[in-house]
Amino acid sequence: MKRVFSGIQPTGDLHIGNYLGAMVNYVALGERLGRDAIYCIVDYHAPTNPAAYDKHLLAQRTFEAALLNIAAGLDPDKVILFVQSHVPEHTELAWVFTTQTPYGDLTRMTQFKDKAAKLESVPAGLLMYPVLMAADILIYKADTVPVGDDQTQHLELAREIARRWNLEYGETFPEPQIYLNPNAPRVPGVDGKAKMSKSVGNTIGLLEDEASIWAKIRTMPDDPARIRLSDPGDPERSVVFKFLSYFAPAELVQVLREEYARRGIGTLVVKELLMQEMMKTLRPIRQRAEGLRAEPARVLDALEDGARRARAIARATLEEVREKFGLLPLPRRQTPA
Repeated sequence: MKRVFSGIQPTGDLHIGNYLGAMVNYVALGERLGRDAIYCIVDYHAPTNPAAYDKHLLAQRTFEAALLNIAAGLDPDKVILFVQSHVPEHTELAWVFTTQTPYGDLTRMTQFKDKAAKLESVPAGLLMYPVLMAADILIYKADTVPVGDDQTQHLELAREIARRWNLEYGETFPEPQIYLNPNAPRVPGVDGKAKMSKSVGNTIGLLEDEASIWAKIRTMPDDPARIRLSDPGDPERSVVFKFLSYFAPAELVQVLREEYARRGIGTLVVKELLMQEMMKTLRPIRQRAEGLRAEPARVLDALEDGARRARAIARATLEEVREKFGLLPLPRRQTPA
């Protein structure tokens, strides 16, 4: 692993599924790789989802996504953190890749088929989404991409795009490998059914009001076989214990599991402890977010510095691509400084 890239969509409030499944991993990789850990708020991807895109909220959501990642521990003095639309080389490379990517490869994407089936009018951007994603990754010649398993097919297309380019134009891009952190959980929703997702509405937001969080925890489904407190419970069938394992010390979880199984404790007590343990993680993030919101220039300056660093890498890659692709060199007065 030499360089990692990952993108964060600014489509709404970030939740604990985002935090546990991605943000914690971003921080750990950043500590390990420094400036070779590149993270991007992918604002150009957001409009491909008409249900989540709002032109009046996009800029604020982009800012909030950056702010929350910093509040969660991502250090912009160590990694590169920036906004996708601030580095125009992404979209230029995406167009080059678009001319090289077969239409059939795009229509076979499972996410495209699933999302398109729900839309009356399908935007072309939804079809081209994975090409832009490939450009996001390959413009930095990233060899590793930490993403969720739902992005595996898109990453495989990025590998195919890199492979096809290298065969036609000469070795340019690594074929990026997916990084599925075995310690990153697939966080269920508070309904205990689907994966936690904004589109499903089963989330706990990182900045959500504590009273609202408790209301959700209080109504989390229990072991369905446990009708009365005197009945033995199976922690494996309770989503409450799943959440508890994310936030509480292992020793506490083990004691509670044993007590629950032998009818020594009720679910409400476990839920109260879950709330306490969850807030030990969330309150420091909220405090840091509050401080950053009071000084927005700290976030904006970090994004500006990140974009400057990202463009230096992206420009060098695109210069190589332009030459191999056969484009007329830029006029000297238009050559980026």
